[in-house]
Amino acid sequence: MQFHLNGFRSGDPARADALPGLGERARDIDVLIVGCGPAGLTLAAQLSAFPEISVRITERKPGPLEVGQADGIACRSVEMFEAFGFAEKVVKEGYWVNEVAFWRPGGDGALHRADRIEDVENDLSEMPHVILNQARVHDFYLEIMRNSPRRLTPDYNRELIELTETGDDVYPIEATFKCLDGSGTETLRARYVVGCDGARSTVRASMGHALKGESARQLWGVMDVLPVTDFPDIRLKAAIQSANQGSVLIIPREGGYMVRMYIELGELHGTERAADRDVSAELLIAKAQAILAPYALDVKEIAWWSAYEIGQRVCDAFDDVPETERGSRSPRVFIAGDACHTHSPKAGQGMNVSMADTFNLGWKLAAVLRGRAAPALLDTYSEERRAKAKELIDFDRDMARLFSAKPKDDAEAAQFQRYFKQHGRYTAGVETRYDPSLITGGTENQALATGQRVGKRFHSAPVVRLADAKPMQLGHAFLADGRWRVLAFAPAGDMGLPGGAVARLCTALEPVIASFTPEGTDPDSVLDLRAVFQVPHRELRLEDLPPVLLPKKGQHRLTDYEKVFCAAPNGPDIFDLRGIDRARGALLVLRPDQHVAQVLPLDAVNEISKFLNGFLLPA
Repeated sequence: MQFHLNGFRSGDPARADALPGLGERARDIDVLIVGCGPAGLTLAAQLSAFPEISVRITERKPGPLEVGQADGIACRSVEMFEAFGFAEKVVKEGYWVNEVAFWRPGGDGALHRADRIEDVENDLSEMPHVILNQARVHDFYLEIMRNSPRRLTPDYNRELIELTETGDDVYPIEATFKCLDGSGTETLRARYVVGCDGARSTVRASMGHALKGESARQLWGVMDVLPVTDFPDIRLKAAIQSANQGSVLIIPREGGYMVRMYIELGELHGTERAADRDVSAELLIAKAQAILAPYALDVKEIAWWSAYEIGQRVCDAFDDVPETERGSRSPRVFIAGDACHTHSPKAGQGMNVSMADTFNLGWKLAAVLRGRAAPALLDTYSEERRAKAKELIDFDRDMARLFSAKPKDDAEAAQFQRYFKQHGRYTAGVETRYDPSLITGGTENQALATGQRVGKRFHSAPVVRLADAKPMQLGHAFLADGRWRVLAFAPAGDMGLPGGAVARLCTALEPVIASFTPEGTDPDSVLDLRAVFQVPHRELRLEDLPPVLLPKKGQHRLTDYEKVFCAAPNGPDIFDLRGIDRARGALLVLRPDQHVAQVLPLDAVNEISKFLNGFLLPA
């Protein structure tokens, strides 16, 4: 964490200086976010990093979430939390899903453990798969917002009544809210509106969109319980398929004692809905006991329970631009999370995919609002995230079907287990890959870095920071600050000296970086150039490096010493782990959401310039 750039300041370094004149909340704003779920808070936290962007976030409920429902946090989401600065808190508090047990009937019909496997394969991510109350994730986002220059806090007790177009070029959207605290109504005008208001989204309805898809007609119950049981795998994630009583998925919770159970309740018939079954907590307990028999289950306390019908639905678009008008006008209204895709909770992707939606959208909105990028950038949100939502729907449909299947023999019962193993990367959240587009290049040079796939998230690996010899994960240097990253991986023998590949790159790239950097801002405020050398850190001389890798920043023109890294000295290093060509090196361009936009040769400065000029605006 870097601070003191613009002078010494005591106290919590995560708490920024407040903007002067904060007082009554503005009625005309840059971004209105409707809904304080994980999607809305991810967006608000990201936008709060930019003091020049005004944001308001509203919520129908009277206050912050107290009991979460979507509590599984994929490895990729924890990587994202690192970019926001609170991954360590999540990892410390959460239950780590290390292994998964599979139980099914043996030849005598009794349950037996069929297998026990790793939940996350080795080197899939430096972060674990964890379980943590969704409300705690909300708390961490809310803290970021409170510490931001605008001291952003949600407006609770606000129910959106209507969205209308104003005809104004600056603030084209008007939102009318009913104040549920009895204070009347409130009207806001916004440049952009983002609906994160759930499956019954008012924002989506105002756009004329609808969730489309079919229900699987399967009824499930879920409960968080404090149990006493002799079932041996109660503290492991366990998928249990009984002979004739249905299935249950056990997810241990944080704290060492509580357990979540997803319990199959059978098929719905005709027009029957979940509410027609009169599901009760007592019914869920009895069903779980029947599935686990002969193991005993004594539920001492239920913290929360619900019943739901499995369904997979997705919208045709995630913004307000009809396909016939795409390219002729820019989107102004967006939807994210459950407002545009819904599915079953057992794949553990709901909260994770929702946060990924707005992590994708946030930096794009910021770039356009700050005058760094053309509005055409905003078209990529619906294009990219709807494709990922459709993939999730297909995966979830198969997962739900296999989980509810009644196994006829061992071969059929093992099908679900094989599917789980095959799709472990998907459930970890690291398989998302964006297609070639305005902001994602092709794979012509993929051989230079085979383990950093274009379109996929940057796969971190250990390095040593040159200036202070700190061992660290390279990916942890990339914060949620809206900047593009350019990573130069040096060829073998390159010491950063004049005439070497990295030095030549720096000389050629410096004017490109300057062309996008607004006057009066730090030289890395738009494009952040960093370098990774194969040379051991004790052999590389800081004083020999090109000046662009030691930029002068802030009001005192202090040197930023955190741009240069060396391969870790012990074991396979980042070059081996990520398939980076040792002889030729490689140049990676990373998007602000940490996805790899380009893999190029070290001398491909013209290609970088052409690519960036496709969407970034000259300073």
